[in-house]
Amino acid sequence: MASTSSSTPARGAPRSLTGLLPFLRPYRAHIALSGVFLVLAALATLAFPMALRSLIDGGLVSGASDKGAQAMALRGHFEALFSVAIALGVFSAARFYMVSWLGERVTADLRNAVYSHVLRQSPQFFETTQTGEVLSRLTADTTLVQTVVGSSLSMGLRNAVMGVGALAMLVWTNPYVMSVVLLAVVLVVLPTMWIGRRVRRLSRDSQDRVADSSAIAAEVLNAVPVVQSYTAEPRETARFARATENAFQVAIKRTRARAVLVAFIIIANAGLLLWGLYRGTEAVLAGQMSAGHLGQTVVYVILLAGAVAVLGEVYGDLLRAAGATERLIELLSSRSHVADPAVPRALPTSDQGLEVRFESVQFHYPSRPGQPALHDFSLHLVPGETVALVGASGAGKTTVFQLLQRFYDVDQGTQDAPQHGRGCILLNGVDIRELTLDTLRAHTGTVPQDAVIFSASAMDNIRYGRPDATDEEVMAATRAAFAHDFLMALPEGYATFLGERGVRLSGGQRQRIAIARAMLKNPPLLLLDEATSALDAESERMVQAALDTAMQRHTGRRTTLVIAHRLATVQNADRIVVLDHGRIVEQGPHTELLAQGGVYARLAALQFTA
Repeated sequence: MASTSSSTPARGAPRSLTGLLPFLRPYRAHIALSGVFLVLAALATLAFPMALRSLIDGGLVSGASDKGAQAMALRGHFEALFSVAIALGVFSAARFYMVSWLGERVTADLRNAVYSHVLRQSPQFFETTQTGEVLSRLTADTTLVQTVVGSSLSMGLRNAVMGVGALAMLVWTNPYVMSVVLLAVVLVVLPTMWIGRRVRRLSRDSQDRVADSSAIAAEVLNAVPVVQSYTAEPRETARFARATENAFQVAIKRTRARAVLVAFIIIANAGLLLWGLYRGTEAVLAGQMSAGHLGQTVVYVILLAGAVAVLGEVYGDLLRAAGATERLIELLSSRSHVADPAVPRALPTSDQGLEVRFESVQFHYPSRPGQPALHDFSLHLVPGETVALVGASGAGKTTVFQLLQRFYDVDQGTQDAPQHGRGCILLNGVDIRELTLDTLRAHTGTVPQDAVIFSASAMDNIRYGRPDATDEEVMAATRAAFAHDFLMALPEGYATFLGERGVRLSGGQRQRIAIARAMLKNPPLLLLDEATSALDAESERMVQAALDTAMQRHTGRRTTLVIAHRLATVQNADRIVVLDHGRIVEQGPHTELLAQGGVYARLAALQFTA
């Protein structure tokens, strides 16, 4: 996460809501129009007591002898009151629509921004941030922001305007009452702010505990078969229950503090209202104030008290939304350790394919800084060559793939690394750090060992490799991957929904769809990570033949890098590279490596003998 400076607002402080300003600026016109309707609605509310005073003094207690004239006057006063009510209703409805639209729009933009930003983070980000926590911020936190932008903030501004207006009218109509009211308001506000600080802190803690339980749920739900196979349902249920109980306890503390705040505001405002009513009644009895004046003063005091009460509630909502905004801005402030260069270079291409060169590469995973994943790794793939990486688990094979796709950047290399002075990876002579990520990854296609299937149709899953591909191109790729027959046998053929993570398919079927997806993309550099590991012997033979055929591009040769544990699948590779603890220990064709009697020969003896 981005570091914070000493000038950063306190955690959960209302000032944290300034982080929403970039999302509000595009809608300045809507905000201005909302403000106009808000002020008009507040003014209509403030006009109501004046109309009421006119009704009481001019229509009820005027002492007019002509009852007909008095009835007509009353009618006029009630018409004025009704006109104020119409204005209040129209302006309030317009304000409600505008601020609700604004809340929905800003929340949608915020969700999109956070999601898009997270998708561009490097794997290092996900080493320290749980997926469930990100989902919690995308849902629960943005909902809190929506509540504030689309409702609470508008209510707060409206009541602030009404409160200031009521104070102004009280100053104008009764300065003595006003001076006491101001003192009472100060006595209400100061304790409210003191209690609010505790509510603010507990609000942030409560949101963090909810995110913890969401993270547990996301992790377990993605591994339900494993949980059930180990009969761990009671344990996982208990673990989730502990997390939700922690969230409940913190939420109760927050609610208790906020209940004290609400009780204090209500009692203080009731005392303020009753005192004003008492003093006004005494003034009427003493002939110092008319009944209408008393009614107007009481209504203004009620408006003021109500405004202060609502502002107290809104302040609580602002505190919760401030904590939510902080958490969202933390995500948006995070910077990926892998980024596009300031001045990117173009990737030279030719009909011969891509040349790949690793030069003195060293790499440590951020979570394991003391253990090198690759050490002084140098490898050259000529265009169109097929190279297999073999070795024990943890030898560094997958790391080579991750660095080649620039999910991580290489560490400092040896001093004699040619031209660049440090370890680097070159494509057609260009350091991949000088290419945009889109350019680099557009030229690579990957078939992972654990095939990823999205919650969509078979057609959409395969077309994920090239969204603009026609149905005929998709089917050609599936035929090459020997997936066409089983897809046609599905209930709705290519339109069949495959379920979350492809639960309706076998492991081999999922892998063939992943192979078809890569074939459809038709990249000049193909990365195969145990691409046939989940296939039966017959399917493996067919798909292996398809992969061999797919290595031929339309205009030249495709460079292919293969990770293999089963050596039988890579015997025909142009070259086999044997890794051990992040170093290359042997390389050459299958027959040469067998003749050397080294690490590869021992691995082959174990597998082929078995």
